[in-house]
Amino acid sequence: MEYLEQKKELINGIPSNYICNIHSVNKAGISFPAHYHSYIEVLYGLQGSFHVLLNGKYHYFAKGDLILINSKEVHQINALDEDGGSYIVLRFEPEVIYNTMFQNYAELKYTLPFLLETPGQPKVIAKELIQDTFIPELLWDTLKEMEEQSYGYELAIRNHIGRIFLWILRYFHKCNPKTGYIREDELYLRRLQPALSYVLDNYMNEIKTPDMASLCNMSSSYFSRVFNHVMNMNFNDYLNHIRLNEAEKLLMTTDLNITEISNQVGFNTTSYFIKLFKESKATSPKQYQKEYRKTL
Repeated sequence: MEYLEQKKELINGIPSNYICNIHSVNKAGISFPAHYHSYIEVLYGLQGSFHVLLNGKYHYFAKGDLILINSKEVHQINALDEDGGSYIVLRFEPEVIYNTMFQNYAELKYTLPFLLETPGQPKVIAKELIQDTFIPELLWDTLKEMEEQSYGYELAIRNHIGRIFLWILRYFHKCNPKTGYIREDELYLRRLQPALSYVLDNYMNEIKTPDMASLCNMSSSYFSRVFNHVMNMNFNDYLNHIRLNEAEKLLMTTDLNITEISNQVGFNTTSYFIKLFKESKATSPKQYQKEYRKTL
């Protein structure tokens, strides 16, 4: 069966790393068909009751409950009540909760429960557990910031997401102290760290997989297998992601042309840079730069 991959949503014409809104339905049935996306997703029940199908299992949530959906986890949401219901949807890319993608092992290990299917990880956090915490208020504040887009709203939303993320992470750890600490993957991450750090410092230069394997004291084939297993992407995809992130910064903060930016971040050809940027951001580098400057 093929599932719909949901692309990034746009804010002012620019793909957003986070989104917050209220989703409502007026009858029982499918609220949202089976799909997946790179966002981590948090749902907070407002009215009615729902089933969320995750990995072949149904999870019930209703008013006041919170449910977590991991990045790239296929899910379908079904309304159970005849008159439907509603819930707050908060989606955010994993990199929102740390400075640069996979910047260091110490930060990456905390995101594993949100990127991988971790045994024993709760999916639903009941109303009784969160109603007296700051979580409901933060979700409403995030929604308000998203709707009003007052000056500095991006900083406010990132701050709110960080606090929500930390609370959920500590709740997971309280439920199961081993959650998020996958022994085998921890060891692999430590071994990959020299390559991850090297890329962040040298992305603008030519970088070859065999050289990174050697840096990590691994054979090329073993390095590739470990990288794919832990990072859920191959090394070249990771390298391109870092380069695209840096290109995005230059598009927003400099007057360099597209060719100059492509060269500065390490792409051999401008056409390849444009192709990857379109695939990642759903718009061309030139259009991205133009749309961003409209918002200044």
